[in-house]
Amino acid sequence: MGEFTVGDTDFLLDGRPVRLLSGALHYFRVREEQWGHRLGMLRAMGLNCVETYVPWNLHEPRPGVFRDVRALGRFLDAAREAGLWAIVRPGPYICAEWENGGLPHWLPGRARTRDGEYLREVERWFRRLMGEIVPRQIDRGGPVLMVQVENEYGSYGSDRVYLRRLADVLRAEGVSVPLFTSDGPEDHMLGGGSVPGVLATVNFGSRAREAFEVLRRHRPEGPLMCMEFWCGWFDHWGGEHVVRDPGDAADALREILECGASVNLYMAHGGTNFAGWAGANRGGGALHEGTLEPDVTSYDYDAPLDELGRPTEKFWRFREVLAGYAQGPLPDVPPVPAPLGASAVVDLREWASPHAVLEALGGPEEEYAVPPTFEELDVDRGLVRYEVTVPGPRGRYPLLLRGLRDLAVVYVDGVASGVLTEDEPRLGEPVAGGARVEMWVESLGRVNYGPRSGEPKGITGGVLHERQYLHGVRARGLRLDAFDGGVGAVPFTGVPGEGARGLYRGTVEVRGAGDAFLDLPGWTRGFVWINGFNLGRYWSVGPQRSLYVPGPVLREGVNEVWVLEFQGPDGEPVESDEGSGGRPAGSGAGSAWSGAGSVRPMPPVLRGPVPAGAPDADPVAGSLS
Repeated sequence: MGEFTVGDTDFLLDGRPVRLLSGALHYFRVREEQWGHRLGMLRAMGLNCVETYVPWNLHEPRPGVFRDVRALGRFLDAAREAGLWAIVRPGPYICAEWENGGLPHWLPGRARTRDGEYLREVERWFRRLMGEIVPRQIDRGGPVLMVQVENEYGSYGSDRVYLRRLADVLRAEGVSVPLFTSDGPEDHMLGGGSVPGVLATVNFGSRAREAFEVLRRHRPEGPLMCMEFWCGWFDHWGGEHVVRDPGDAADALREILECGASVNLYMAHGGTNFAGWAGANRGGGALHEGTLEPDVTSYDYDAPLDELGRPTEKFWRFREVLAGYAQGPLPDVPPVPAPLGASAVVDLREWASPHAVLEALGGPEEEYAVPPTFEELDVDRGLVRYEVTVPGPRGRYPLLLRGLRDLAVVYVDGVASGVLTEDEPRLGEPVAGGARVEMWVESLGRVNYGPRSGEPKGITGGVLHERQYLHGVRARGLRLDAFDGGVGAVPFTGVPGEGARGLYRGTVEVRGAGDAFLDLPGWTRGFVWINGFNLGRYWSVGPQRSLYVPGPVLREGVNEVWVLEFQGPDGEPVESDEGSGGRPAGSGAGSAWSGAGSVRPMPPVLRGPVPAGAPDADPVAGSLS
């Protein structure tokens, strides 16, 4: 056991000054079988500590229904075994480019405020979660040195009553190690996000001296720490792949350490947004009120360790810098995990229509006066099918999905009629009276940062025909976690010859199980499972072109593969299976999100990774082709 405290100028461990050289590694973005390797890589880079967020929505998908909360405790135990201290950031809001910033979609009240309904849920969650943290604090023989209060709150609000309440709840639940906050190095952010008597830290990617000068204006005493040193960045679907020069990042790290500060590399290893948990941002400058920018599945982050946990040039540059602050020789670098032995083509032999999948795995279908939101249908990740009949007789008028979030594949009388988005919510062709309209709406990730975090998904403003609202809307949701129990209830048939949206099932023969990538040439947008594990979203708009397949997911011999294609070939939806049986029809709305050209789907290919450092080693270096 030990005592970790905040001194006037330094962190103190049993009364002696200590510098924290930490790296972010999120246990929920890495397969548990790989934690030991990744933690060993952090040690070999020269770090003495690991930091992780805790996503509330992952662990409590429905009120009172908990899912593997103990994973956090197992990760902290693994950190201790690896010889690392730990910093825990339990939120309740975490940002992290994670769905809804980690907040459950079902939360009542006004999130991130003193609102009583919201705080009651937070207190109940913390009561459950602290059972994994409190026994593992350093003063009880564990690795946990510090626990964060909220997260970058000064970038969102200024409710000091709320922050103080969170700090008090953490103390009441048994947290005895130092608490801290982290915010951007701006006066209003530090003013709104810090708590009197609680250590304040700052987050930035460069210009350390200027950032710490701002912090010192607010906190003349206490150790300096950059809680998030942004050594890379994340990518959005349809955007460019973001990288940071390794030499520039190493120079910025050196400047932090020359200031006498502690540091947490964000990210040391990014991992993957498996199972559709990637969040989204809003463009539009400082107010973040612009176009939705959904995050890709890969959370490679251009980190020192790539998505597969392999050392990059940035790793070696950082190791050189950090070695100068080590107490002795750095540990040897662990060997790279074994790659896939040989490439293999996936044999997809069965198919089920979207309607069949929805009937087997979806929630109940009901009729509503106006379209219900995803939240009202209890859909966190997934899609909702809305259906309405246009009254008649009447002429042909434009059809508009008001407040669409985020993307809809639309059918009129069973014929594909367009792909609509928030920015392009109107069908290209007018719709006549008496038409039956189906709208398959997909969430691309809830906003995780800024004033529009927490906004609802679905058709949030109604269906308009000309200026008239349409009522009597039928709706049915399909959650992604409905696939967790398998697809045995889904009635599969043969695969349509020309390709179609729907659920495909097949197998791939593996020889030499190991880390791999899955390529989906000609496929447009959807999700893939291997042996029941959801690899995440693929999308032909790029920049991510392949899905990472962790070695532990694969087994020697036959592996089962499911591909859930939402849109169909050519970047175009195909006719409803209630229409002409899956032949290509219609066209997209012209949005950059509608598709990616005229390539027909080819069988997915499981392949080994390109050696680290090679030009094509990065899975987000191009687009699907």
